[in-house]
This record gives sequence, structure tokens and C-alpha cells, in this order.
Amino acid sequence: MPDAVRASRIRLRPRSGRRTAALALALVAGVSGGLTTVPARAAAVAVSAASGSLTCQGQGIDPTARLHYEAATFIKAPLATVWKLHTDIGNWPSWQRPVTGAKRLDPGPLRAGSRFRWTIAAPATPSTPATTLVITSTVRQIRDERCTRWTGPAIGQGLRIDRGAHVWNFTAVDGGVLVRTEESWTGRQIEADPATASRYLYPGLDAWLADLKAAAEARYRSPVSQRPAAVGELTTAGTPRTRGACHVVRPTR
Repeated sequence: MPDAVRASRIRLRPRSGRRTAALALALVAGVSGGLTTVPARAAAVAVSAASGSLTCQGQGIDPTARLHYEAATFIKAPLATVWKLHTDIGNWPSWQRPVTGAKRLDPGPLRAGSRFRWTIAAPATPSTPATTLVITSTVRQIRDERCTRWTGPAIGQGLRIDRGAHVWNFTAVDGGVLVRTEESWTGRQIEADPATASRYLYPGLDAWLADLKAAAEARYRSPVSQRPAAVGELTTAGTPRTRGACHVVRPTR
């Protein structure tokens, strides 16, 4: 059983009415290519999801956005561990390397209407300097241990995203959790130069998933492996890691 499988889907123009199974094909390609295998249930989830954008309580990314990106990873850790890392926003900087600060703007559990402000280091591109993006996000939808969706602007020197929409889906599968995420960016600068904007979005989202995977699996292996497993808890800690397959599918006209 693998400890990772990743896939990505990129679009740089408005979507047509006909959707493809790019994400599922990318996941399956990793299997047929002999690089890794995926749990049957994980593959089935990916295939069923590939017919449309990710949603949380029926809401997804901006359907009019010219720039959006979708990626997925398999995490060998309990769903509760992954969800805790994802929703404990104040502690994001402890495991997300690009995040330099994160703060909730309201008390209580994360819920619809919750707001948070976070900062992230953005690398330089040929047309924009290295900068720190200040992002103010509002949770629009959330379903415990299932999904989140938040939106908000991001502003930095030489780079402005008028509105980002970010959806996360979490599915318990054999041996761990399948995490899928999709994000869209809109704004005058994004529309004017999507190629430059993509230099931030694509690697940033991939790195987020990689950091989430590393943090969740480290937490699972360390404290959990030192005590008897609880009822319903995974029992495969310590399995050697194998490299997953990453496939990027670019649209054609």
C-alpha cells in the first residue's frame, strides 16, 4: 500500500461545459506506470470526483476564474490528525514552511463566517519582486472532517489577488486520507498576466500538500507509535515511504 499519490490539474482559460477525468487519469497513470499503487477505495474516490470541480456544501471555486489549479495527495495518518492540522490555523507556521504568520480574527471553533489573516512568502518572478502576501480569508462553508471552503484577497508588493477561492476535501480511505484541493484566483493583475500568477499558485499549492502530508505522517508515527492503537485507529505506522507519482495535465484547445 502506498504512502503517497499526487495528481494535478491546471487550467488557464474559462472552462467549457464538458469536463474531463484528468485527475482520475493522472492517479491511474501512476498505477499503470508501475511507480506506485493506490488503495482501490482511494482510486474510486478520485475517479468519482474527476467529473467536476471540488465543492463544500455545494459551493466550489469561482466558475468564471481564468486561473485555477487542482491537486491531491494521499496521507498515511488518521483523518482526525489531518483535519486538526488543517483547521488549527494559528499553528500553520509550525509546519508550513512558506507561512510566516497566521492569526484567527475571531474566537471559538472554525465555522462558517470565521475570518483569519495569514502571511506567506512569495518568490520573485521575472516581472514581480519577492514579496510577502497578506491574505485575509473568510470561511464560507465547512463540514467537520469532510471539507472547507474559504475566500478572500491577497495583497503584496507587485502582486495582488482580488479574490481567491479555495476548496479542500478530505476522504478517509484504506490506510489513510485522500486530500484534494482546488483554488482559483481572480483580479485585474491575474487576468492580465496569468502565466506569472501561475508561478505562485501551482508550486505553492503543491508545497502546501507536501507539508501537510509530512506533518501529519510525522505526528502519526511519533506519538501514536509509542502507545497501543485506539479502536479504529490506523496500525501501519513506520511503513517505509515510497515516492508518489505526479502528473500534470494541461488543457488543449
